[in-house]
Amino acid sequence: MELLLQINGVVNSIVWGPWMCAFLVGTGVYLTIILGVPQIRYFTLSFKNVFSKGAMRGYGEEGTISPFAALATALAGTVGSGNIAGAATAIHLGGPGAAFWMWVSAIFGMTTKMVEVILATHYREKDEAGNWRGGTMYVLRTATGQKWLAWLFALFAALAAFGIGNMTQANSTAEAVNMGFGVPHIYTGIVLAFLTGLVVIGGLKSIANATTIVVPFMCVLYFIGGLVLFIMNIDKLPAAFGAAFYYAFHDPMAMPGAVAGWTLRLALVKGTARGIFSNEAGLGSAPMVHCTAITDHPVRQGTMGIFEVFLDTIIICTITVISIIATGTLTGRPELTGAQLTLTAFSTVWGNIGMMFVAISLALFAYSTVLAWYWYGETGATYILGVKVIPYYKALWIICIVLGAWGGSEFLRNIWDFADTLNGLMAIPNLIALWWVSGEVRRLVKDFDAKRARNELT
Repeated sequence: MELLLQINGVVNSIVWGPWMCAFLVGTGVYLTIILGVPQIRYFTLSFKNVFSKGAMRGYGEEGTISPFAALATALAGTVGSGNIAGAATAIHLGGPGAAFWMWVSAIFGMTTKMVEVILATHYREKDEAGNWRGGTMYVLRTATGQKWLAWLFALFAALAAFGIGNMTQANSTAEAVNMGFGVPHIYTGIVLAFLTGLVVIGGLKSIANATTIVVPFMCVLYFIGGLVLFIMNIDKLPAAFGAAFYYAFHDPMAMPGAVAGWTLRLALVKGTARGIFSNEAGLGSAPMVHCTAITDHPVRQGTMGIFEVFLDTIIICTITVISIIATGTLTGRPELTGAQLTLTAFSTVWGNIGMMFVAISLALFAYSTVLAWYWYGETGATYILGVKVIPYYKALWIICIVLGAWGGSEFLRNIWDFADTLNGLMAIPNLIALWWVSGEVRRLVKDFDAKRARNELT
């Protein structure tokens, strides 16, 4: 195990080095420029598309689930423990400046996510069982002819799902439920595995039905809880936001109560990495469910990717990191990390009730992520091995939930590290695809704009 951790450390330092941060953010900058700043041009339209009647019933005839159901499932994958545990870990390791780099990655990530969804929807196809499938592997195979890259992405997705979408979620949930309610980790794992099995056995439509109920509820719940905390600490909010901006460019060790090890480099790397871990822009994961939407144009569903990243990082992750900074938990309790920081921050306002609130929120976030990432992992596995692998993948998925919950804090740190590495490996072929097929994206965006100008699309 020690050897594996050492190897992972070396690979992680490569795939999440400064060049990867530059590659991810740079891709977002490039796409933003060539597409005319779509995160601003389509910002209002993204909200309109999310909350329109068409989002609930679909546009056209091709597809499996409604656009809103696809968005809800994608949000289920992005709004997970990364918003509570991952965002907290970022500022714990890199200082308050890491929050700023999370926001930067999100701003350009809105465009990246939009383009990923556009391409996945444009190149989607049906598998041998008649289910719509799409994603980076299909883009690479069809648009670039690079079948080996497509196979690698599918492999990384099938494996990464067990890290980012399964064991980290189960472990963070078990830790939070243990702190909030005193429930042993193994019991949480068994319950989570049982509830997951009930849903994934029914396939994509069953997953979508569950996430369209769970996701809106959990997002509103966490938003209201964060809003109350902000109001209770309103006098400290300017300093908290100011610290996030200031220490993104100045030595974080100069901050009163700074934790040993904070550096500008760590703020940049951890902020970007955890931001991407949360909103997944650049990984190529969420497009695997967005592409199943019943839609009349790839760009329409692409605009929902803008909304997805905005809600995930600009709203929900901000609630987490600013709560931790504003309440003094970041510097006052340096021994805490991950979800423990968020739990403690909310407890400063509500005591034990605050801890239970975050525990419930994290459990809902993690459960929905487990459901969504099952679909991503299954999509990668079926691309390589065909639909015959699905029953075995489901069984392994449920087993790993229990194993993930059972592990301790050291196990959690190791799983986070492995998950980070696999995320980076997923991102590489995905980003190559985005650059390679960017010309086709420009054509699709121009076609969408032209049709809207002629009132052929709403």
